[in-house]
Amino acid sequence: MTTVDESAGTNSDGEKVRPGRTLERSGGTSRIDVEGVGGDLADVPFPDLVAEMIRRLGDNPAREGLLKTPERVEKSLQFLTRGYALSAEETVGDALFAERHHNMVIVKDIEMYSLCEHHMLPFFGKVHIAYIPDGNIVGLSKVARLVEVFARRLQVQERLTEEIAQSLWEVIQPQGVGVVIEAHHLCMMMRGVEKQNSWTITSAMRGAFLEDARTRDEFLRLCMSDHRPLR
Repeated sequence: MTTVDESAGTNSDGEKVRPGRTLERSGGTSRIDVEGVGGDLADVPFPDLVAEMIRRLGDNPAREGLLKTPERVEKSLQFLTRGYALSAEETVGDALFAERHHNMVIVKDIEMYSLCEHHMLPFFGKVHIAYIPDGNIVGLSKVARLVEVFARRLQVQERLTEEIAQSLWEVIQPQGVGVVIEAHHLCMMMRGVEKQNSWTITSAMRGAFLEDARTRDEFLRLCMSDHRPLR
C-alpha cells in the first residue's frame, strides 16, 4: 500500500505531492480525503466528480454554462467507452455464413474514434481490415462493428490494432487476418509536442498475412493506395 499525505508534501516513498488531500492505494482501490471530506470514490456520483474537476481547473460549476456539464460529461464518457460492455462473439452473433470463397476480402476506410488511455484525449482515423475465408464469411457490417467493440474503450493504438486482429482470427477462424490503422492523436496535436501533421500507422497480421509476404504485400498495397471515391 502507498499512503499519500499531501498536507505534508510527500508520500511514503518520499515523492513530492500537491497539498490538500490524503490518498491510500491498495491494489485497485482508492480512498480519498479531499479538504477534510472523507469517503470512497466509488460512492461519489460521477457528476459530482466532474464538478470537482471543474473547480480544480479554476472554473465555477455553478455558473449557467456549466450547470449541466457534469451530467453531459457522464453521458458522453459512457458512450465513448461503451465497448467495455460489448464482446466480439456477441457482436458477430449468427452473422457467419458458409461460403466457398477463398480469396481476400477487404473492408477499408472504416472510421474510428477512440480515447487515448494516457491523457483521455481522442485519437481518430481509419481502419483497414482484410481476411481470407476458410469456409465461412462474415457479414460486412460486423467487421465495422468489431472496430467499435475495441475502439470505444480507453486505448492505445498498438493494442487496438492487435485486439481487432485477434478477435477476427478467433471468431471467424479464417486462413489469415490483416489490420492496419492510420490515426491522428490529439495528445500530440493540441498539447505536448503539438505536431499537427503527423499520423501514426500500426498493423497486425495473423495466419497467411503473416506467413506469406505476397499476401501481406497485396493487402498493404490495396489498403494504403490512393483511390477515388465511388460515384
